Amino acid sequence: MSDLNVNTLTAAVLSRMTPEVTPRFREIMTALVRHLHDFTREVALSEAEWLAAIDFLTRTGQNCTETRQEFILLSDTLGLSSLVIAVNHPVVEGSLESSVLGPFYVPAMAEYPSGSDLAVGVAGTPTLYRGLVSDTAGRPLAGAALDIWSSDGEGWYDVQRPGPLVPAARGRVRAGADGRYAFWSIKPADYPVPTDGPVGEMLRALGRASMRPGHLHFIASAPGAETVTTQIFAADSPHLHADAVFGVSAGLIASFQPHAPGLAPDGRRLERPFCTVDYDLRLRPA
Repeated sequence: MSDLNVNTLTAAVLSRMTPEVTPRFREIMTALVRHLHDFTREVALSEAEWLAAIDFLTRTGQNCTETRQEFILLSDTLGLSSLVIAVNHPVVEGSLESSVLGPFYVPAMAEYPSGSDLAVGVAGTPTLYRGLVSDTAGRPLAGAALDIWSSDGEGWYDVQRPGPLVPAARGRVRAGADGRYAFWSIKPADYPVPTDGPVGEMLRALGRASMRPGHLHFIASAPGAETVTTQIFAADSPHLHADAVFGVSAGLIASFQPHAPGLAPDGRRLERPFCTVDYDLRLRPA
């Protein structure tokens, strides 16, 4: 048995993998071990720092619930989520770009008819979202599904409210036979990512801002098309260039056109100011 030391330990760990390990898992774990060991040597990680890291990751896991994913938030704020997206979904000109999922996605959303109001009375400026879902050649994708969620006009998601979940500014709508979609919700407010957990501690220690520009999340899917998880961002947000989770790109910025009270484009009459957003979604082939 050879002596284990700072120079030999990495090779010893890697040598323990058996031939039955799948090639991909071997590739991933080999790179992970090498980079972790190189990092430890590079910064001369102390035992106290190692224990602090273990405690940080433990508390990150303890802060994960059915409606909050602190590990996704950690990945987002480190830029890892956006890097994974960039590696797996490179930008293709003329198609919808991907962005981060975020920590507040809830599967199995209720489905609403086209033109419905998903806001369910939450605070915020009423906003009509509409556009065309098509393939990259411009052919409409009839029945395309859009899973939608956002914060309200005060920066809170429904899952952050105390008590049982009452879905608001959240739901699924489908494009019509002509590929067009429409729904009402609100104009999302700028808001800070949750800072009451370990990720918030990290951001404060780094001197980093926690704000996100106002945005609408959606997952667009259609038969034969690549499913896209993304966001659209309000063009007038002052935080577009300092998004805490590195999710903004130029192609995802949309204009929220303000309107005085009165008749909306879909015939609905509003007694207070509202906005409209026209945003087309082009999905590339699966």
